Amino acid sequence: MSNRLPVDYVGGDGPDTEWKTSPGGLVTALEPVMRAADGAWIGWAGVADREFDAFEHDGIELIPVSLTADEVADYYEGFSNDTLWPLYHDVIAPPSFHREWWDAYVRVNRRFADAAALAAAEDAVVWVQDYQLQLVPRMLREQRPDLVIGFFNHIPFPAYGIYSQLPWRRQVVDGLLGADVIGFQRAADAGNFSRAVRRLFGYTTRGSVIEVPDGGTGTRRVVARHFPISIDAAGFEEIARRPEVQARAAEIRESLGSPRTVMLGVDRLDYTKGIRHRLKAFGELLRDDRLSVEDVTLVQVASPSRERVETYRQLRDEIELTVGRLNGDYSTLGHQAIAYLHHGYPREEMVALYLAADVMLVTALRDGMNLVAKEYVACRFDNDGTLVLSEFTGASDELRQAILVNPHDIEGLKDAMIGAVEMPQKERARRMRSLRKRVRDNDVAKWSASFLEALTGSGRLTAGLSDQLMADLDRLARTDRMLVALDFDGTLAPIVDRPEDARATDGARRAIEQLLGLPDTRVAIVSGRALGSLTEVAAPPEGVLLSGSHGVELQLDGGDVTIDLRDAERADLDRLTDLVERVASTGEGAWVEHKPAGIALHTRRMSPTAGAALQQAARGRVAEELPGITTRSGKSVLEFSVRSSDKGESLNRLRQHVGASGVLYLGDDVTDEDAFAVLEADDLGVKVGSGKSIASHRVRSTADVVGLLEHLVEARAAAAGASPRWP
Repeated sequence: MSNRLPVDYVGGDGPDTEWKTSPGGLVTALEPVMRAADGAWIGWAGVADREFDAFEHDGIELIPVSLTADEVADYYEGFSNDTLWPLYHDVIAPPSFHREWWDAYVRVNRRFADAAALAAAEDAVVWVQDYQLQLVPRMLREQRPDLVIGFFNHIPFPAYGIYSQLPWRRQVVDGLLGADVIGFQRAADAGNFSRAVRRLFGYTTRGSVIEVPDGGTGTRRVVARHFPISIDAAGFEEIARRPEVQARAAEIRESLGSPRTVMLGVDRLDYTKGIRHRLKAFGELLRDDRLSVEDVTLVQVASPSRERVETYRQLRDEIELTVGRLNGDYSTLGHQAIAYLHHGYPREEMVALYLAADVMLVTALRDGMNLVAKEYVACRFDNDGTLVLSEFTGASDELRQAILVNPHDIEGLKDAMIGAVEMPQKERARRMRSLRKRVRDNDVAKWSASFLEALTGSGRLTAGLSDQLMADLDRLARTDRMLVALDFDGTLAPIVDRPEDARATDGARRAIEQLLGLPDTRVAIVSGRALGSLTEVAAPPEGVLLSGSHGVELQLDGGDVTIDLRDAERADLDRLTDLVERVASTGEGAWVEHKPAGIALHTRRMSPTAGAALQQAARGRVAEELPGITTRSGKSVLEFSVRSSDKGESLNRLRQHVGASGVLYLGDDVTDEDAFAVLEADDLGVKVGSGKSIASHRVRSTADVVGLLEHLVEARAAAAGASPRWP
């Protein structure tokens, strides 16, 4: 679901209506997904005051949502683009707040939600796209609680000090929290959203997981994390390799007077893109004779954007006046300072421009991602060209080998532009190879797959270990100081009916022993079991760090960390034990496990229906008589604790104790999601088995865990210049 359908209206009525596919990365990313899933795309057809019936285009069912001309003005041009857009882009331009715009935004979001509720099959997945539809997730969940709902925000999410200006700040955040997974471009955006949730609602957040009340006595886990969007890298490179496109690139350079250096800017005409800063820097370089028009030409493509909005009309006038002044001051009869192009181009022409450009200038003041930077990199199969990239774009998180700039620092920007012009060919090639690998390895297909896998937990569990997982293990193996943290039941040891019978597989034990023998490598077992039980069943080799009871207990180097419960907590633990044991006695096959700071109700030996009913009864009794007790659900187990802790907190303490620069975490249970949530950018999380997960990878079973650990041993040993000694 997005504001616009992936097609443009050409003309005609009824069965004679003609449509053409819209260009754009979102269409490229989701088209194969839609085909494979027999999906439907809901959106506005782009024509006001017209109603269209649902239709099929190029194998995809499209469901148009109608908008009146007034709604286009108030919901789209008004609230979406003159309230939310400037607010979410750090108030580079002042946002406008009008109640009638908000009313239209609510009304249109309701219409989209109604369309999805009607179209979606039972238990279907609905993926809502972008800031125009932020209320849809909550509206849709209220109508259809059976649905799995995801939301992706393509633009930034601002810091709370800026976001708090929005009069309807609570309603928008609450609307987003109707989703199961909320995706952002950058980790900082996800962090800003989580902070807004805490400030406005006081909900508990742990890493990327937000605990949202479900309307009853329990909570839903909402994941808010970054999924940086990308491009069809292979498609752009294929176009760039066409002889006719390369010939067109040469023709472009010749038409510009064959300058030594062509600089290129490609943007929508928008105040967030930093076009004025770019022109100012270029003009001063010409003024100061650091560049000359005989040697350097700037090509600026500024495609039309929101021309009915007054702010954009003023921006166009200002930029065109600046271009005219600079050309008048510095152009010669044979060489133009700036070639300014105020229109869009087909993709083939854009690729030719990318090939013709020696320096790509991306100077956005605030940008969720900026795909132009990635498109330029994807096209440069010759490993040439230099990317100057604003640090205020999402792309700067990934494209670290670009020349990163602060576009507000005009002197710094000028120096970066000179550095790009004068950079030696060998250095250009080194940087471009690194950039291209990053873009190829993280293309738009990977973006959509990673989001949908986090949303549905339906990532296909193929035999063995994926090539990408192996590559990421090789990368992690090169970290300075590595921590390998492993869940026990279901990860190192197969699940068994009697927990006391669980044992780690022989292969896993051998791999752990090998890891312990490698330099700067530590191993930890992180379990929900009490430390006494974990020690008995795991029989860990010497040197293994242990975390029990979801982090309440830690056994580190030099002894145990004991639990020193306060008197009030001990009293609560006694009452809790009595309550849960009484509930357990009513269910045949149920049993309780005593822990230092809590108690666990196991229902593995009961039928799923009976087990769920017993857990609900226990949850209700505890909530009624002991409010404030921490509750968490696992696989056929419900745990209560008088002291709040989780595997994420435990993993952070282990990381700090070890001083790890890189962490691998493996787990199979819902409780392991807390650990996945605190992993950092250079870490690696692997989910064992099926089910929803925010882990970046998954494997099938404990057998695959052995293969994974054995590969890590070999890679880590190679990185350290050592040789493992397998028994």
